[in-house]
Amino acid sequence: MKPFCRVAFVINEDKAGAPELARELIKAAKAANVEITETTLFPLPTDFLRGYDACCVIGGDGTLLGVAREAAHHQVPIIGVNRGSLGFLTTFSADEARAHFLDLLHGQYRIAHRSLLECCTGPGSHDLALNDVLIKDEVNSRLVRLEVHADGELVTNYTCDGLIFSTPTGSTAYNLSAGGPLIHPDAAVIAMTPICPHTLSNRSIIFRQEVRLRVLNLSTSSRLLVAMDGQRDLKVGIGSPIEITISKLTLPLAQRVDYSHFSVVRTKLKWSGALGEDARNRS
Repeated sequence: MKPFCRVAFVINEDKAGAPELARELIKAAKAANVEITETTLFPLPTDFLRGYDACCVIGGDGTLLGVAREAAHHQVPIIGVNRGSLGFLTTFSADEARAHFLDLLHGQYRIAHRSLLECCTGPGSHDLALNDVLIKDEVNSRLVRLEVHADGELVTNYTCDGLIFSTPTGSTAYNLSAGGPLIHPDAAVIAMTPICPHTLSNRSIIFRQEVRLRVLNLSTSSRLLVAMDGQRDLKVGIGSPIEITISKLTLPLAQRVDYSHFSVVRTKLKWSGALGEDARNRS
């Protein structure tokens, strides 16, 4: 792959060890004659990534989510270094970053293109999400009544705490906690998962890539909150539909050549083969 000659660093100073690790990696990059810039500002300054070959995000998955929109607009690959908790997106540990950072700079990586959701709540009010779009009442304790259409066809009405529209990347986030499915990141789909629906028959629905989803608020006395990746909220006017599609943009993620999605999932979700090993020992 093409070497990274200009790298932007985004550092979450609130994460333990992030500033110290950043200094190490920046020093290594400069020694390799790589042009660098850095910031600790959130959200990112407009066009901060313009003209750069890669963006090294040092923090947690939330830090990376905050950079995703800007990186997608400029098609700058993200190198995610985890100084948070789970690290589904920031897949490099601190030790792995130290060991493999120069290899990445020299072109030993692969690019995974992750799908994004585009959400529109009215003229001039739209945004991108890497993980999910959450629709709920703006008052946490209230139920919502939502009507969902797919390509103009009624899907059903929901009485629930909210709806989660998830990308495959976001399937391991809020979607999974709400009982939704795990989806391989290369699948071209959208998952819709109701939160605490008031009927046992409501389950997750998987929609095809080209679907155009529209959500209507049937609770005339309630205002909706539309949260993008749990970080940014879109305003919804009374009676305004919410439209969700898969964006034409994708987010490029720089990964190790030997990256394994299921290895990451097994590790992060602490899947265990102990039961199978016990069964083999008894046979």
